Amino acid sequence: MKTSIKVWLIVVGMATCNGAVFAQQQKIDLGKQEFEANCAACHGVNGKGGGPMADQLRSSPADLTQLAKKNGGVLPTARLYEVIEGANVPSHGTRTMPVWGREFQIESAEFYKEARGNYDAAAVVRGRILMLIEYLSRIQAH
Repeated sequence: MKTSIKVWLIVVGMATCNGAVFAQQQKIDLGKQEFEANCAACHGVNGKGGGPMADQLRSSPADLTQLAKKNGGVLPTARLYEVIEGANVPSHGTRTMPVWGREFQIESAEFYKEARGNYDAAAVVRGRILMLIEYLSRIQAH
């Protein structure tokens, strides 16, 4: 009798622990997190352009859910990458959208400062931009 109670308690304990582990192992959507942290203020949490900062801008932010539709059904990934990264921004003149490539590099340098340059900053920036583009591909209107 005591052995069966111990076995039962072990089984219940394992089931409880497995449930807690399962709850913690929910899929993390890194692209969505990047979007919410860096884009949603202007483009809105749904990507349609109605973010809380939208009325502060000179021009309305783009509806990011319509990018593929406006491009013959194909998401313009190379153009998106250029716009987000901002490397080809002219040195003079203005740009409404922040140059995220530079921002991501600064954030990464601060975050990884203990690595003392032993990380590939360009790869970190590329990864963050590609996660954003992948997320944008998932929110396209059909």
